[in-house]
Amino acid sequence: RHDCVVVETNPDAEGMEGLSVGRVRLLFSLIHRGKRHPCVLIDWYEKSGDSKPDEVTGMWVVSPEYYSDGSRVSDVMHLDTILRNVHLLPVHDSTPIPRDTHLSRVLDTFDKYFVNKYADHHA
Repeated sequence: RHDCVVVETNPDAEGMEGLSVGRVRLLFSLIHRGKRHPCVLIDWYEKSGDSKPDEVTGMWVVSPEYYSDGSRVSDVMHLDTILRNVHLLPVHDSTPIPRDTHLSRVLDTFDKYFVNKYADHHA
């Protein structure tokens, strides 16, 4: 399981317009000229639809971002770019969720997720 986070990607924009959602894959550090730089490998999610919150829930919807070859869009970022953790809720239709869906695989199972603004007091 890997935590999801909010990263500031455009400091000039307001609210979610200036933020991106990602999934932390790896925490590591690099040493360059004797100075340690804490880093994070992040898989990105992109905002779905017309870049506004869902009308019913008021929550933003994100989807895993992929390159044309099917691999996830990822970046190495400085650890300080992470603002806070974020809770993603799967968006699903009326099809029952298989009973063997394990919690640790939920972020790999669904195509869309609500950014749960009710689980974070800073949202």
